[in-house]
Amino acid sequence: MPGLIWKWVLFNVFVLAMLALDLGVVHRRKHEIKFKEAVAWSAVWIGLALAFAALVAYKRGAGTALQFLTGYLIEESLSVDNLFVFLLILSYFAVPAHLQHGVLFWGVLGAMVLRATFIVAGVALLDRFEAVIYIFGAILIYSGVKLALEKEKKINPDQNPVLKLFRKSMSVTPEFEGSKFLVRREGRTFATPLLLVLLVVETTDLVFAVDSIPAVLAITRDRFIVYTSNVFAILGLRAMFFALKGVMDLFHHLHYGLSAILVFIGVKMLLGHFIEIPISIALGVVASILALSVIASLIWPKTSED
Repeated sequence: MPGLIWKWVLFNVFVLAMLALDLGVVHRRKHEIKFKEAVAWSAVWIGLALAFAALVAYKRGAGTALQFLTGYLIEESLSVDNLFVFLLILSYFAVPAHLQHGVLFWGVLGAMVLRATFIVAGVALLDRFEAVIYIFGAILIYSGVKLALEKEKKINPDQNPVLKLFRKSMSVTPEFEGSKFLVRREGRTFATPLLLVLLVVETTDLVFAVDSIPAVLAITRDRFIVYTSNVFAILGLRAMFFALKGVMDLFHHLHYGLSAILVFIGVKMLLGHFIEIPISIALGVVASILALSVIASLIWPKTSED
């Protein structure tokens, strides 16, 4: 038990140290994240994830490392699709370029807490009620089919119930106040539009987690592996956002690949008691589908009629 606790403590200390380095040192001065900087940080986060996989392989064997890599690849690929939504949110609220990194930083921090809660609850449900696995599988297949039929991403933050409730309970300043989420005026506390953006990002990630957490739980029920694969994926999400936001339209067939991945993982979950798909094959299938969807996007570029 002490060993189990320590690995959680050490991992989260490492994550918090990296986040402190990111926000407190590298991005202490608010600025617009350029393509080269975003690509460099994306490479750093991917490199750290691969290094962690190597550590897992050394400590717990190749099988567990493959589970981590499969979960990481699933989360990372689903996160790319989520970037479209984040771009729409930031555009909807007209968030200045130099403030976008900060709001996504705090969004990631909140997402880590929310996903940890989801993971613990999901594993506990599966351990206690085995039939829940069929519910999770059905959710993944439904989400995959829905994603394939989705024509385009649309958001309407004004219809967000959390945002509606918040606006009723707290006044909001008409303009951004730098990187501040709250300001004091005439003895009253006001929220800034940046806090509204953060609330929408967090509630949107909560919806994403309904798909992504069951997808990784179909690969493994090891809480630590599910959590770490999720965290590494969302840690690199901000850098990937700034690296890809100018070329997201190039990946217009990606959602078909993600749809196929969700359906595949859902079927794997439903048939798990009857057909055992080796983790190496699952990883190969996920990677192949993702690669084919990217290649298809490049071969058949988006036209004005799409």
